[in-house]
Order: sequence, then structure tokens, then C-alpha cells
Amino acid sequence: MTDPHLCPDIHQDAVDALASQLTGSLFTPGDPGYTAEAVAFNLRSQHRPLLIVAAADHADVRAAVRFAAAHGLPVGVMATGHQPFPLADRFVLITTRGMGAVEIDAARRTARVEAGAVWGDVVEAARTAGLAPLNGSSPGVGVVGYVLGGGLSPVLGRKYGWAADHVSAIDVVTADGQLRHLTEDSEPELFRSMRGGRSNFGVVTSMEIGLFPVTSFYGGGIFYTAEHTAAVLHAYRDVVGRAPDELTCSVALLNFPPVPEVPEMLRGRFTVHVRIAFLGEAEEAEKLIAPFRTVAPALIDTTGEQPYSAFAAVHQDPTDPAPYEEQGTLLATLPGAAVDTVVARTGPHSGSPVTVLEIRHLGGALGESHVGASAVAAREARFTVWGATVGPPEVTGAGTEVMEALMAELRPWATGRTYQNFASRETTADDIFAPEELERLRRIKKLYDPANLFRVNNHNIAPAVDPVTADAER
Repeated sequence: MTDPHLCPDIHQDAVDALASQLTGSLFTPGDPGYTAEAVAFNLRSQHRPLLIVAAADHADVRAAVRFAAAHGLPVGVMATGHQPFPLADRFVLITTRGMGAVEIDAARRTARVEAGAVWGDVVEAARTAGLAPLNGSSPGVGVVGYVLGGGLSPVLGRKYGWAADHVSAIDVVTADGQLRHLTEDSEPELFRSMRGGRSNFGVVTSMEIGLFPVTSFYGGGIFYTAEHTAAVLHAYRDVVGRAPDELTCSVALLNFPPVPEVPEMLRGRFTVHVRIAFLGEAEEAEKLIAPFRTVAPALIDTTGEQPYSAFAAVHQDPTDPAPYEEQGTLLATLPGAAVDTVVARTGPHSGSPVTVLEIRHLGGALGESHVGASAVAAREARFTVWGATVGPPEVTGAGTEVMEALMAELRPWATGRTYQNFASRETTADDIFAPEELERLRRIKKLYDPANLFRVNNHNIAPAVDPVTADAER
């Protein structure tokens, strides 16, 4: 018998055989639990997979990949599903929520994290050893997807660099169903390519990441009312223009809807939010951020000495799933004219439906490269500009139009690339990687995934085409 939801050539016996190999669970459309397992944090990114393997260990991942390869089905992998990717159906989705173990090696300053671990768990485990990871702004984001996309820490990044550069080992299941242990000495080209190449080369089951001797920082957020938007953004340029690597600072224009989930003081109003993190003494921090104290009166000010475990209070990212679309670009510089463009297109008098528009300072260690560095393709940038619109399709559609117009107007100062973790649903690998780096990645892809099995839920890197084959096809 064949399940009516399956492809005609996939017999139910094959599905039953796969299920019998799993420690975790298998779901097909119509099964109880299927919808809940497929759900992503971004409610506009709800795939309709043919099969879902809720993996409990690396053996489950191997079984799922081998099944997909045997039946010619593409594979996607998801831990938390924060980023928007093109919607897909009739593929094998491997979810890794059931693989959340975190192990700290304090002596080596490393953490071994399984594929479903989230940053909140890693930060807490590292804290007990007096260490901190290069985590993102939200404790609920999955570690592995974030790191494979580059990993931009809003607290430690400018001091220590991209998270992908501080991975010492990766365990990954490749398209042949093999579990490989990758290091700088073991299959170094694949190891480098995966760190920045997302899930294009296989399904990661665990990785070893670096930790740093940081237990606290000085920072928090300062909110201003709408009429001070332009003045605050120009003060931001002043602050970051003389910032040491220990200071990471971003600024966001927040256009909050009048909904109960938003704090009452910010509900239904436009505000400007400066996010600050400094690895040093409070006195030095206050000197560096002095322009924010004089540019305008603060609506809310939460800056002060913080334990590292309070990192989420800096950006105050939402914790509940929501439907949203996002776009981003990388800038080589942020002149006054670029700031004026941002204000005109998304400021309080623009009528923009964009919920949040953020400018984040890069540079410092994020601009450094070295032999064997990861494939992160944003080192030459000095700023990211990223926006997200939350709401129903008509609202997100309008926000997407505004963001596309803004990206076009910022082109004179842009690098021509997009940071992978801040990319839109329509972004392609050509938008992320420089041509020569993309060609290198395509050659590695051809070696390890010639059939492009791993082409769902990522910015797909297609395998390189043999010139002889290409000439024959033409």
C-alpha cells in the first residue's frame, strides 16, 4: 500500500522500514504531530515536507539522508526556523530539536553542541565556567544554523570575530549517508566551506565551538521618541566612528503595532533604540557613548553593568513566533547621506510599514581573515542594514517593497553582497558570495553533493558544472 500523500513510486513499506530504524519519530502529512513538528519560528516559512524525520541522534540523520538519496528526494534541515527561505514541499525535512545536548570543556575553552541546541542553553552552560560563546542577540536561536551562516555576535563579534571562524570540529552527514568528522586537518576544504556555507554540504549533527573569558559587559539599550530619529542616527555615526573593538553598537528604528505583546510605553508608537555592549569599565564606556547622553532625552535607558547571561536584554528580540519577511544589505561606509536615506525611507514620517530597521556596526575582528578562515563573505563590510516587517501578507508585502527601494537607494555605499543570516527569502548564493568564492564552493559541492540533495531551507549552492558537459548541453 502507498500513502496517498507520498510520491507514487515510494511504497509505504519503504516508509515503514525507515521508521523502524529511527530512535526519533517520523511524520507524514495527516499524521498527528506533523504540523507541530514542521512549524518554524517564522510563521511565513511553513514548509509542506513529504516526510519529517524528528531526529534523536546522528543515526537518525544518516537514515533520513540515505532514504532521501535512494528515492531522489531533496533534503532540508531545521532547528528553530527563524530565517525565511523559499517554501518547499515533497522533500524530506530533518528536524533537530531532539538533539540539544551541550558539553563544556573549560580547560580547552570549547563547547560541544548538538544540532538542536539553542544559544540560551550554551550561554548558561558556559557561564558556570566563566566563559561565553559568540552567540547572537536571541537566546532562542539555534546554534548550528547561526554559526554555519557566519555568526555575528552583537556583544563579542567586533572583539573576537565571526563565530564560524572559531569552530574547531564538525560532525556532518553528507549526501552519501556517511558521518564525517571535520577539522582543519581532516577534509579541510569541506570544513572551511561548511563554515559559512550553511546546510549546502550536509546535515550537521554536532560541532565544537570556541568560548571566551567574558563574564560581564557594560551595556543595554537607550530608547528615544520619534522626533529625535535623525539626530540619534547621526550621533550613532559619531560614536561608531571612534569605537574601539571592545564596543559593539547598533541602532534600530522600531515601528511597533498597538498589540498587547509590546510593552505599554512602546506600544503603537515609533521609537529609536540604541543597543550598546562594551567589554570594559563603565567609566570608559560612558565616555564612548557620551553623544547618546546629549543628543536627546531618553525615553528608556537600561544601560549599566550586566552579567553576560543578560545579553538578550540588549536587543530585546521577540520570543514568540510571528509571520515576517526580512531583507538586508552590507555597507562599506555609512556617510550622512546614507543615514538621511534611511530616515526618509523608513523614518517616522515615511509611512513605512517596516517593523524594525537596524544598522549594525561591523569592522574590528569581523574584518580580519587568515589562512584556513571560514567562508563567511562579509569581511569587507563595515555595517549591515537589515529590516523586518511583521504581519499578514499585505503588510509584509508592503514592507518588502519599502525595503527593496531602500536597498536600491543605499547601493552607492554597499559592498554588493548580503550577509547570509540577514538575507531575504529571495536571496541567492550569488548575492552572498563573491564570484571566485562561490565558484570554489560549487566545486566542493560537486565533490560531496553532486546531485544537489541539500537544496531546501538554505541559499542553495549548485554543484559546479563540468565544462565538457555544459558544452554538450548547449
